[in-house]
Amino acid sequence: MNTAAVAGTTDPFVHPALFYRDEREYLAGVVPFVHKALADGEPVAVAVPTENLRLLKAEIGAEKAVRFLDMREAGRNPGRIIPGVLRAFADAQPPDTRVRIVGEPVWAGRSAVEYPACLQHEALINTAFRGRAVTVLCPYDTGRLDPQAVADAYATHPVVVDAGSGREERSGRYDAEGVHARCNAPLPPTPDAAAHAFVADVLGDMRHFASDAAERFGLVRPRIDDLALAVAELTTNSVVHGGGSGRLRVWAEDGYVVCEVRDRGHLTDPLAGRRPPARDQLGGRGLLMVNLVADLVRLHTGPDGTTVRCWFAL
Repeated sequence: MNTAAVAGTTDPFVHPALFYRDEREYLAGVVPFVHKALADGEPVAVAVPTENLRLLKAEIGAEKAVRFLDMREAGRNPGRIIPGVLRAFADAQPPDTRVRIVGEPVWAGRSAVEYPACLQHEALINTAFRGRAVTVLCPYDTGRLDPQAVADAYATHPVVVDAGSGREERSGRYDAEGVHARCNAPLPPTPDAAAHAFVADVLGDMRHFASDAAERFGLVRPRIDDLALAVAELTTNSVVHGGGSGRLRVWAEDGYVVCEVRDRGHLTDPLAGRRPPARDQLGGRGLLMVNLVADLVRLHTGPDGTTVRCWFAL
């Protein structure tokens, strides 16, 4: 897989989409990628949904040099994948060593609410790893995914590979920045839920209100504690960075407790909440913590303010 040559770029980062139609093509596309890494002494991680993880483990074997992760757990929230899966693995490797990762964040069964976050994640990978010697191979099941998801893969990946034929080509529709901008759209309307205004003096009250509401809706511990942590981080961010105040809403829908915080701040860093902090960094972990504990996070930001909405499964 000579995707760097196909892409026609000197950037050491390589991000191909792998299109497959069945198990045979999946194995034909992914297994040689892993074996090549092992043969070259390159660190390699495989983060794919449960059923595909079983396939690859059976084919590759209990290879201790391969880091296997179930993406249904590690990447349930797409906002967690860059800091908690991809960067967590790549940053732990020796400097000046190419790292290979198989990452499959889009699978059949992702909900319509989750998919925009998946799409935004795929676009942001290109920003997160620009200039690094990392290859992230992203398989797409063209037989089961919505055709729009396959079309979007051409826009988020500079290179596409057909697993059946082995053919590689540069994507003429690649536009990761455009995709990210498109995903930063106002969030869909929500059920009618009371909005609670807050300022610095009542942050503790907001945390307790959210916890009590979540418990009434059926959330249990330790997930209530995770939701309380998310609310504490978001409301504190609003006070410190979002104009000193904000509004909090909590409701239940489709098997989740959802909390939303709105303020007058404007996030200008596209990787906000997805960038692992430096060891000596003070602060700046609020939105990252939310991504790490929530089951899904959606965000809209602009000059008029920022809305962060996070889901916790009942």
